[in-house]
Amino acid sequence: MAQNLTSDSEYRNLLGRISEVYSAGKLRAYQAVNTHMTETYWQIGHDIVEFEQGGKVRADYGKALLVNLSRDLTLRLGKGFSRSNMVYMRRLYLEYSISQKPSDLLSWSHHVELLRIDDKLERSFYEQQAIREKWSVPELQRQKKSSLFLRLAAGKDKEAILRLAQQGQIVEQPADLLRDPYVFEFLKIPEPYALSETDLETRLCDHLQPFLMELGKGFTFVGRQYRITLNNTHYRM
Repeated sequence: MAQNLTSDSEYRNLLGRISEVYSAGKLRAYQAVNTHMTETYWQIGHDIVEFEQGGKVRADYGKALLVNLSRDLTLRLGKGFSRSNMVYMRRLYLEYSISQKPSDLLSWSHHVELLRIDDKLERSFYEQQAIREKWSVPELQRQKKSSLFLRLAAGKDKEAILRLAQQGQIVEQPADLLRDPYVFEFLKIPEPYALSETDLETRLCDHLQPFLMELGKGFTFVGRQYRITLNNTHYRM
């Protein structure tokens, strides 16, 4: 009969070490797949552009090049070569030079979302922020939809906006933790927006993860009603 070792401290340490090694290995494997996939798609984009610029695309079928490639590559290699995907591969190469290749810390789905942004400064900001905050694709989509870059860039001079685009949002002072305004579209509050404080609290707690992510860095959930005492008077947040 197998002995139950769950109460043994050394066994629990072994279990923890194996779990950490496995998780780290799984993450490295995922990052390796991202690296090779992004590099592969960048190279495909390079080959398409080189073919076009080499004059090998005649005017009578130039516009149909990606359609033909999509059809023939799908027949030959299988999924992953839709026309829209081919468009983004081509654009990936055009937007990222050899010296500034796209980050391998983001998935191809992240890059597709980023390539949908025309403004280079805005795209650079969301790329750096997605890496820094480890955003999922849905979170990247939500932050784009809520115009996070425009909200943070409002009132900044050209140099500050450029730094924001290149580095993302860096917390250097207390004001950097706060956004103005906050966007809580995920609460789905119906018009005319007449909501009691209790109802607002309930909706925020029901959507805790997007709420904390919208607040930014440095926030955590410590209780639904947290008591603070000032000058012997009790308040609840």
